[in-house]
Amino acid sequence: MRPVHYMLALLVVVLWGVNFVFIDFGLRDWPPLLLVAARFTFVVIPAIFFVRFPRGDLRRILLIGVFMCAGQFGLLYTSMSLGLPAGLTSIVIQIQAAFTVLVAALALREMPHRRQVIGVLIGLTGLGVIGLSLQASVPIVAFLVALAASLSWAIGNVIARGVKEGTNGVQMTVWSAIVVPVPLLGLSVLVDGPAEVAHALTHPTWGVVASVVYTAGCASLIGYVIWNSLLARFPASQVAPFSLLVPLVGVVSAWLVLGDRPTVPELIGGLLLLIGVAVTTGVLKTVARGLAGSGRRSRRKVVVSEEPEVSEEPKVEHSSTSD
Repeated sequence: MRPVHYMLALLVVVLWGVNFVFIDFGLRDWPPLLLVAARFTFVVIPAIFFVRFPRGDLRRILLIGVFMCAGQFGLLYTSMSLGLPAGLTSIVIQIQAAFTVLVAALALREMPHRRQVIGVLIGLTGLGVIGLSLQASVPIVAFLVALAASLSWAIGNVIARGVKEGTNGVQMTVWSAIVVPVPLLGLSVLVDGPAEVAHALTHPTWGVVASVVYTAGCASLIGYVIWNSLLARFPASQVAPFSLLVPLVGVVSAWLVLGDRPTVPELIGGLLLLIGVAVTTGVLKTVARGLAGSGRRSRRKVVVSEEPEVSEEPKVEHSSTSD
């Protein structure tokens, strides 16, 4: 990867991290399920007319939409509307990596490796620390709903593994989103009432507009286009570790913009959770290999750079053959 590719990966990290702040903006004026429906309406339209249908059966793609789009974001938005701070939400949602291992073990009979078991235990420990340290202003139900969102994301991950090769993330993002707008609009009418939904739709605020435009355009479409283009060009082991920076951006941006200052126990729990995710996904092992490989390459460069000094002796034929 060249510097420009690192910059693109970091751009995606920023887009996804700041995403939680814009969700908070929209939730100040609109019900959560209605806001999710609006977000995915603009993910689908007009992109669906330009992105071809992904290879694979329609049933699997719809199931991915149910769990990874409607389930994950419907529950995530609801958890934030119930009082879970944006920065803390960006941390808690990352437990999906550990949940994915557990769901795969139950559904696919894929027994986790020892490293994955250790990572899951570390992540769950961090999650427990966060849960026990929640401030009185944060309802426990909001925390539990965020965990349900992570579990829904994990189920979607396992279902997505059966998609045929050649399907990229942009196709999956657009076509799986078709199951979101109408069902969640209907749920919002049932939960929030027709009058509140009608009032919200006829009185969109600047916060709602900014939320929908950013989450649909920047976080979903632009973010996935860049991310999947990087995954297409480089090994996942080089690209995937950048996703662990998303909670850092989420916490810092929520702190600076919204004033959501995390407590020390929440930070400790979040750090343990992210370490658990890193161990579960093998990121730490990948980073260690990369550092070892760069060390070997640097030693080779030193050896090569020393060769001209040896060839400066009066044996001209050596220097000519080394060019």
